[in-house]
Amino acid sequence: MLQRIQTIYLILAAVVTGVLPFVFPLWKQVIGAATVDFYFMQEMSYVALFGLSTTLSIVSIMTFKKRQNQFVMGRLNIILNLILLVLFVYRLLTVSGETSVSEKGIGMFLPIVAIVFLVLANKAIKKDEDLVKSVDRLR
Repeated sequence: MLQRIQTIYLILAAVVTGVLPFVFPLWKQVIGAATVDFYFMQEMSYVALFGLSTTLSIVSIMTFKKRQNQFVMGRLNIILNLILLVLFVYRLLTVSGETSVSEKGIGMFLPIVAIVFLVLANKAIKKDEDLVKSVDRLR
């Protein structure tokens, strides 16, 4: 059913990974006297990972009749966002040798927000699955 709470969580996760990266920069680099914002579109691996995460959220919304598949897609999406977060942390830790100073932007924290929404969605999906199993036991 599309009117369940997990649909809201999945829509929010899709917005966080599909719309907000266009708005918030991942980090800011100070080059000389100018500050340059670095968005996810400047690195193809980030584009692919954000796009795949958004696609998984939308497909998970559309497979509402198959709760087990929806749960598995949510787990895969969590793993994908963790990989994205690891890439961001790796990038942040390997900038020690650069001449320009960089600072992280709010976009670096978007995978964390997406993971929170995906965990809440998976919790609600598991709750629905348990409810259906308990009703089947009564028959």
